[in-house]
Amino acid sequence: MNIQQPDRHAHDGTGPAAHIASVARGNIYLSLETCNTYLRGLQSVALISREDKVLIMPLIPESGGGLLLKVRNARGDRVIHAQEFFREKGYVEDFQERAVAIHWSSEAAALVVSGIPKTAK
Repeated sequence: MNIQQPDRHAHDGTGPAAHIASVARGNIYLSLETCNTYLRGLQSVALISREDKVLIMPLIPESGGGLLLKVRNARGDRVIHAQEFFREKGYVEDFQERAVAIHWSSEAAALVVSGIPKTAK
């Protein structure tokens, strides 16, 4: 898997930028600011479930596969349609939009999403 590092010049560098994303209907919604900071110029990402978190791993443009990082609106916010991933990993796919915390992990070379609820078993 080919991984691209985030654009480190996209924020002021005074510490980790705090970003919020949201999830609903098996989609992950990312703001323009988050995408400009960590996923600038990317077309696709890979999702990996690790413990109770989801890793959004940037893929370089020449790599095959992954999930498309689609433009959601005229502002430039993005959406990852991840219904199959949510079903396979047991994440809730209802219509309620939920805010989730995200942060960049240099160790994982990925955006880490926390707080996506799991379905009751």
